[in-house]
Amino acid sequence: MIRARLAELQLAVILLSRLPAGRLPEDKINLGQTVWAYPIAGLLIGTGGALALGLSALLGLPPFAAALLCLVTLTFLTGALHEDGLADLADGFGGGREREKKLDIMRDSRIGSYGVTALILAYGLRACGIATLYAQGAHLAAAALIALAMASRAQIAIWQSLMPVARPDGMGHAATGVPKNALILALVYGALGLTLTGIYAPLIGLAVVLGGAAMAYLAKRQIGGQTGDVLGASQQASEILGWIALMSLL
Repeated sequence: MIRARLAELQLAVILLSRLPAGRLPEDKINLGQTVWAYPIAGLLIGTGGALALGLSALLGLPPFAAALLCLVTLTFLTGALHEDGLADLADGFGGGREREKKLDIMRDSRIGSYGVTALILAYGLRACGIATLYAQGAHLAAAALIALAMASRAQIAIWQSLMPVARPDGMGHAATGVPKNALILALVYGALGLTLTGIYAPLIGLAVVLGGAAMAYLAKRQIGGQTGDVLGASQQASEILGWIALMSLL
């Protein structure tokens, strides 16, 4: 049992980051079983960003410079996985008329004007959130970063579990079949991460879920379900709304 859980954790880290996690497990694992470990992968990623903020504080960097250094670190750790999903989704939804055309555009590795715009706005809003909290204390920004990294990845499990797949192949299809206990555990770990935001944890949690829900609703209307790009974009939307909530509360 322990070996199986460790293999699922390893696979989750491999799926969601570029962190060194060894080779893929030899035993075949349903990707849906790994969702409980998504927030753990988020913890590792967020900790990397928090260390960048700590280094920024030691160097005496101003808030916006610290935020950019943090985002560079996060992009390096994740390989811009979720950002790529957001860009593909923006291009598909913005550039296609019919459902199949939208899905075709989302498969295209080239990025268009909608994708570029989405990335600029996403990075800009995240930078504003990090810089705003960093100005009040590097420790506050670091705690919020870890909390949102965990919670925004935990909420992916909700849509991966509830939404139908939009195409018969790809990441979204391979990640179906989420066990109920794995979903519950993912949400518990995500909620534990949010405790780092103190008394605001329930409101931040609500913002995170609403961000992902908005993306899921849009995807359901546009293409009829989820894909790997949709799941990645939901992470970005939930994290961004979490930063907006933090900026409005603190």
